Amino acid sequence: MSRKFPTGVATGNLVEEIFEYAKENVFAIPAVNVIGSNTINSVMETAAEINSPVIIQLSNGGAVFNAGKWVSNYEQEAAIKGSIACAMHVHELASTYKATVILHTDHCSKPFLPWIDGLIKANKEYYRRFGKTLFSSHMLDLSQEPLKENISICEKYFEKINKYKMTIEVELGVTGGEEDGIDNSDIENHKLYTQPEEVGYAYDKLSKISKNFIIAASFGNVHGVYKPGNVILRPDILRKTQDYVQKKFHIKKNKPVSLVFHGGSGSSKSEIQESISYGVVKMNVDTDLQYAFTCGVRNYMKTYKEYIKKQIGNPKGKNLPNKKYYDPRIWLREGEKSFKIRLIKYFEYMNNINTL
Repeated sequence: MSRKFPTGVATGNLVEEIFEYAKENVFAIPAVNVIGSNTINSVMETAAEINSPVIIQLSNGGAVFNAGKWVSNYEQEAAIKGSIACAMHVHELASTYKATVILHTDHCSKPFLPWIDGLIKANKEYYRRFGKTLFSSHMLDLSQEPLKENISICEKYFEKINKYKMTIEVELGVTGGEEDGIDNSDIENHKLYTQPEEVGYAYDKLSKISKNFIIAASFGNVHGVYKPGNVILRPDILRKTQDYVQKKFHIKKNKPVSLVFHGGSGSSKSEIQESISYGVVKMNVDTDLQYAFTCGVRNYMKTYKEYIKKQIGNPKGKNLPNKKYYDPRIWLREGEKSFKIRLIKYFEYMNNINTL
């Protein structure tokens, strides 16, 4: 059976082609934060099973955890090494899983820029050896900085990675809530809603370098999961943004901007699909999947609590061994299966089933 895109890690202009394909066919790609082999493998398994592209991404904290908490993060060493280790793992296995994967790094604020500096060096070396980059794309989140400073720094990094036709993601406006130690819970309300003129400014500057960029524009989205009514999304901002950019730059095609939906966990199907209809091609999912993984492990522990209290002796016999119950491979797999079930639901919400 022929595929729209090859298996393995998508790099170079292929990334932009996938995003354009998603926009044209009105679906979005889940961007899943991973922290180690269990979540990495679960994402690839899910994407292969439903024959759809997926984004595997690392936050700074996720990369540090993947390296191991014992490793020092002085000068971002653990974040760099943990990211490289994840990327090598995916490059080695993605084709084996028959998964099409975009490899990405998530929110990088100004203090974390040395992390991306280190990965640019790693991409350069990998490209020299294999003719493709280690990562597909990187995100700079300088939304806390003034707009012109934000985009000016992004331009400099974009020019560096554009030498290898990599994609950049930039953030305009602020995603509320708390994630990975960055707390925007008390951010001013107006900053949660990006204005079309801000996107137009970024589009103008970045498009002069390359078309390989995507923009995370805030429309009330918040990291985490909250009670209904606590988060007020305004997807209409995305529609107005597309109209503004199309008219200002005299672009013939609809939805000229490839947009990103941050803080997707807990959003309704209708909110997600409306956002996709306005040009969202990438949607981040983390909090819900963390909970799903934990639920799988929790449910296993509750079911077999009498079998994991000690090594020998259980309800079936006082001298029977319990190794097959407490073996971490058993209960971690239960976490993976629960994670997969929830991730498939997000693929469905994003109209992204059997799209390859």
